[in-house]
Amino acid sequence: MIDKEVIEECRQGNLQSFRQVVEISSRSAFNVAFRILGDEEEARDIVQETMITLWRTIKNIKSTASFKTWLYRIVVNKCYDKLRIRKRNREFRMDEKTWALISNRIFEDPSTEMENRETARIINLLTERLSPKQKAVFILSDIEEMSNEEISSITGMSRTRVKANLYYARKKIGGMIEKYL
Repeated sequence: MIDKEVIEECRQGNLQSFRQVVEISSRSAFNVAFRILGDEEEARDIVQETMITLWRTIKNIKSTASFKTWLYRIVVNKCYDKLRIRKRNREFRMDEKTWALISNRIFEDPSTEMENRETARIINLLTERLSPKQKAVFILSDIEEMSNEEISSITGMSRTRVKANLYYARKKIGGMIEKYL
């Protein structure tokens, strides 16, 4: 969590305080962007764009309690934009190497790395057929373990729409799993 004082110093233009904000929030922003996009380079770009947007708009944040929601909203919206561009360009790149990073922890143990790669491959296969909204809701709910209320704040969808998208995402994923079992 970022201290209220740090946010206030950022509002006053203190770059040192903003550096703290970037250090604290970049990892979370990257995890969400990477899980939605499945591309490490694009996720890093999204984090950079998010931090620029954050610097430009930090004066608008109302409380430190809403900072996390505000940050994720910026990340998710930028991911939506990237997915729209991909769809328009029909360039959809997913490779197993980048999805292997889906786990927050990369261990030295070779068997754990293999498990991470396999988990990443499975998540990739299951989520690539979801709509961008379903994918975002699924990742925020089932992987990031956020509540429907938090997801609603981040995505701008009503809680009912979040529940519906999550229901259809899980249903589609369940259907794919049944098909292959």
